[in-house]
Amino acid sequence: MKAGIVGLPNVGKSTLFNCLSNAKAQSANFPFCTIEPNIGVVNVPDPRLEKLESLVNPERVVPATVEIVDIAGLVKGASKGEGLGNQFLGNIRETDAILHVLRCFDNDNVVHVDGSVDPIRDKETIDMELQLKDLESVEKKLDKVKRAARTGNKEAQKEEAVLIQLKEGLEAGQSVRAIMVSDEDKIEFVKPLQLITDKPVMYVCNVDEAAAVEGNAYVDKVKEAVKNENAEVIFLAVGTEADINELESYDERQMFLEDLGLTEPGAAKLIRGAYKLLDLETYFTAGVKEVRAWTIPVGATAPQAAGVIHTDFEKGFIRAEVIAYDDYVQFGSESKVKEAGKMRVEGKEYIIKDGDVMHFRFNV
Repeated sequence: MKAGIVGLPNVGKSTLFNCLSNAKAQSANFPFCTIEPNIGVVNVPDPRLEKLESLVNPERVVPATVEIVDIAGLVKGASKGEGLGNQFLGNIRETDAILHVLRCFDNDNVVHVDGSVDPIRDKETIDMELQLKDLESVEKKLDKVKRAARTGNKEAQKEEAVLIQLKEGLEAGQSVRAIMVSDEDKIEFVKPLQLITDKPVMYVCNVDEAAAVEGNAYVDKVKEAVKNENAEVIFLAVGTEADINELESYDERQMFLEDLGLTEPGAAKLIRGAYKLLDLETYFTAGVKEVRAWTIPVGATAPQAAGVIHTDFEKGFIRAEVIAYDDYVQFGSESKVKEAGKMRVEGKEYIIKDGDVMHFRFNV
């Protein structure tokens, strides 16, 4: 599962990517610096993992990860191939969620592609390009479906009605995620189209150091503008985060954060947000060899969760031994949890709860 960082040129996307991944994507004060998308595999900060490590004292600890893709800056006309438009839009299509970076700081030394700072205008520029690209996809599909609908095919007629609804919404400047389509129609007709504006989105307001703790007027405008979008808005001082990243020791980084009035880097908040945006959750395995966080989609069954470790675990699944995270912490060890009768045995129908500590029994 991948989250793609998008935005206009020069809003801080590559600097943010560097903060998240510690991969040094080139970042410079001019557009089109990032052409090939940079991909970083980012650890998901999780205090529960640290707690389990302190209780189990394993040989190694493996956190959950999420893939972040740094996509080059879009410009007006991208949907018609302006700039490097087609390539960028193709890269966005391949991601599962969008982290939309908006410039929310004033600095005369950092050029803005449109000459002034206005995050709402910037958001609308990107939205329009993505909507135009989706409109093109919907119209192509509609042309095919109409022919089948004219023959009296009931399924095609149903699909045609949904596509017309999407077309009208996009023409009115709505993103697909904001168009009211029934869940059934969404699964059957909308999801297979892989429309860009159907992807979940988080708006990342890039502020200056002075606004790192409480945000600023630009952030307030963004929150107001997206209040009907069912989208999360976070803010972080990307340039400051980059400075923190350059410090050698953990203690130095913590002191810098405390001086700013922050308890953790904003990047940690963003990574957890991206994980949630992708509809992912975590279960743990905990033993002396390894304490590990495993990534699963929300709603995964016990056999599906076992399959993340190895496909044989899913095929030969017998049962799962489950300890709730809070019980593990309360009693302090697996043996004490068992003594207290708090370990459960679950079968194939069990839906994993975020934070479950699991053992799988299987037979191949």
